[in-house]
Amino acid sequence: MKTITKSCIRLDARASTKEEAIRQAGLLLADAGYIKPAYIESLLKREQVANTFLGSGVAIPHGMIDDRHLIQQTGIAILQLPEGVEWNQGQKAHLVVAIAAQSDEHISLLRRLTRLMQQPSAIDALVHADNPLVLMTALGDTPTPAEAQPQAAPPWPADAEATWTVDYPNGLHARPASKWVDTAKRFTNEIRIYKDAEFADAKTLTDLLALGVTSGTALRLAARGPDAQRALNTLLETVRGLSAIEQADAERARKNALAARKTAPEWTPSGGPRTLYGLGASPGLAIGKLVRHISQRIEVTDQPGDVIAEGEALEQALLAVRAEREELEGRTRQRLSAAEAAIFAAQRELLADPVLTRDALTHIMQGHGAAWSWQRALQARIEKLQKIDDPLLAARAVDLRDVGERVLGQLLGIERKQITLTEPTILAAEDLTPSDTLHLDTRHVAGLATSAGGPTSHTAILARTLGFPAIVAAGPALLAAPDGGMAVLDGGAGVLYLDVSEADQKSVAEVIARQTAARESLRAARHLPATTTDGHTVEIAANVANPKQAAAALEAGAEGIGLMRTEFLYLERDTAPTEDEQYQVYREMVEVMAGKRLIIRALDIGGDKQVPYLHLPREENPFLGLRGARLLLQRQDLLYGQLRALYRAAQHGPLWIMFPMVTHISEIEALRGHCELAREQVKGPDVKLGIMVEIPAVAVMADRFAPLVDFFSIGTNDLTQYALAVDRQHPELAAQADSLHPAVLNLIDATVRGAQEAGRVTGGGWVGVCGGLAGDPLGARILTGLGVDELSMSAQDVAPVKAALRGESRTAMQELARRALRARTAEEVRAL
Repeated sequence: MKTITKSCIRLDARASTKEEAIRQAGLLLADAGYIKPAYIESLLKREQVANTFLGSGVAIPHGMIDDRHLIQQTGIAILQLPEGVEWNQGQKAHLVVAIAAQSDEHISLLRRLTRLMQQPSAIDALVHADNPLVLMTALGDTPTPAEAQPQAAPPWPADAEATWTVDYPNGLHARPASKWVDTAKRFTNEIRIYKDAEFADAKTLTDLLALGVTSGTALRLAARGPDAQRALNTLLETVRGLSAIEQADAERARKNALAARKTAPEWTPSGGPRTLYGLGASPGLAIGKLVRHISQRIEVTDQPGDVIAEGEALEQALLAVRAEREELEGRTRQRLSAAEAAIFAAQRELLADPVLTRDALTHIMQGHGAAWSWQRALQARIEKLQKIDDPLLAARAVDLRDVGERVLGQLLGIERKQITLTEPTILAAEDLTPSDTLHLDTRHVAGLATSAGGPTSHTAILARTLGFPAIVAAGPALLAAPDGGMAVLDGGAGVLYLDVSEADQKSVAEVIARQTAARESLRAARHLPATTTDGHTVEIAANVANPKQAAAALEAGAEGIGLMRTEFLYLERDTAPTEDEQYQVYREMVEVMAGKRLIIRALDIGGDKQVPYLHLPREENPFLGLRGARLLLQRQDLLYGQLRALYRAAQHGPLWIMFPMVTHISEIEALRGHCELAREQVKGPDVKLGIMVEIPAVAVMADRFAPLVDFFSIGTNDLTQYALAVDRQHPELAAQADSLHPAVLNLIDATVRGAQEAGRVTGGGWVGVCGGLAGDPLGARILTGLGVDELSMSAQDVAPVKAALRGESRTAMQELARRALRARTAEEVRAL
């Protein structure tokens, strides 16, 4: 994800004190979801022990390493202070760059910032810029032309030299660099630090930071003049002496981060191996030999040919790759599910971009070769995607590169190299494409680590589905890690341990074996009911999208289907499904369930699920717009086709119908009328009709909604985002969308109590939960304590949740629920 966004830049700010400036910058980071609010105090705490004023009017407040667990994503906030604020006596800051870094990702920022400081006019331009894009361009994630490969430094005869490989986990940041400077200044000698072709004056902090030194970088230290050897030895002593401090700080930060998680890791190393930090993308422990994968880059030279022939060659290449993606989509649907298959359907859509094709054809018409023209147009489109502020959309650049380079391969007759492995491996790469990930040999891949990417990327989604432990965003230090050493990856903690000792290898293997045995034990007990120790049974169901997933969920231990998502019937095609097509799918679902409970949700299109061929209006805020029941009541062509198909399928076995995004009682009354009319049209049986409780208004008025429906199903994902006003797909804010927030739990409690109150009169009152909270063992225990009748979740969560509920009494869970309702924060709930 991006480390700088427009929301984290405040132009023409005012601050009367340093503390006020830091608090303003900290609030920008907190509001954007990069940090927890408590980290602001850590920013202030740092000022008591270190000077964060860099010089040239620039200050870089950053928190204490011990408080790094309060950082949710690496991010930067910029406060532009044209009038300035006194930082320390005689130091006035005009540009405050607050940094929240999980590891060494901020090193590249310091590099750019300190280089700009060497050009006073550049800093002055930032201080007086009236467009935030100016600051984003100068300090953001995208490299600037100024960062091109440096020219070799001219010869510099030295009287003493030494080499050292940086083992500071967080790279050479401001604090250790200032110690280097202090030591170097004690001598009159000239002392230089070389990184490849670049060098820095060891007595100048900004010079050192401008090198952008990360963990694993090889440096050459050189000195000349009288007493050069002593000066170099003293500096080396400082440099090496800081290693233990830096590593201890990083280890303390790691332990603090782990302590802040809801569950402690089952394994941590004892030998103090070098550690890289990223973001957890797929949970689990893995051990294997570290193997770096270098992405294949196709070099293209312009070979002009006949314009018509080159155009036809491009057309044939596009057709071939579209057919290949369609085949891959089908195989993925069979092997995994429709959700993962949709990744490759989306890639086909990316290829169908008329602007991309038009730009390539324009180059061909200008006399260039097809391959050169395609690569030129492709790269321009990728760069445009990468600049989009929305990280989810920017991440699609990886998908476009994946499919676009397949077209290049077709044009040039180049077959993409497959990743070949022969032993258990932790695969490290800059970023793997979805195609690369899907084709990995599951016999030998133990885990995945990428330096870039994010947990919402398609590659991360595939890794979770395939069962690979994975971390992403581990930074450039990952690519500098040596091949061949034994590594351990903890996908839950987002940590990669390098060159682990034999003792640690043995201990982690034992933990992995225990985890495997525990999974087997869960699997063996998966069909046992979720009956508490005092005899209360909760129904455990699964969320699915098609009959194949339903069969797999039953095999995994599910006792029913609490949510069948029907929108996938619409999302995987170019035209709406006919009534007969829907009927066949619903009938197959009924037959697979063989009398077990089956709840089918009516079409939930809108919000995060858009369907181009339906020609729905573009909305500024689709999550609050025309979606779910609102859309169905307006588009009765969609409503009646689906209802008739459902009632026809109900002739072959029981099913319940559930409507999403209901807000008003009048909507229920209208929907019940339409259901009765559709039932009469096909002579279908009576079925139970219910609604999803996703809107806080419905939860608060549950006692008035309950008499009008046969059941409630609480969608905790949407209920959470609406209750907390947080977009649950926003990569900068999603961490705040925590369904264990006491406000959300109290809404669930109100729903259950309202249903039970109405049920005493009508004989109903059934409440299920089909959101992510149901699949969390802690969440499941709290929901059971609140009185929920059914929990519906992903198939892989069924066995662990059943085991958690079987291990405790309902009475204890009711007490847990009461305490959770009284808590003030989600963190307090997790600590119960």
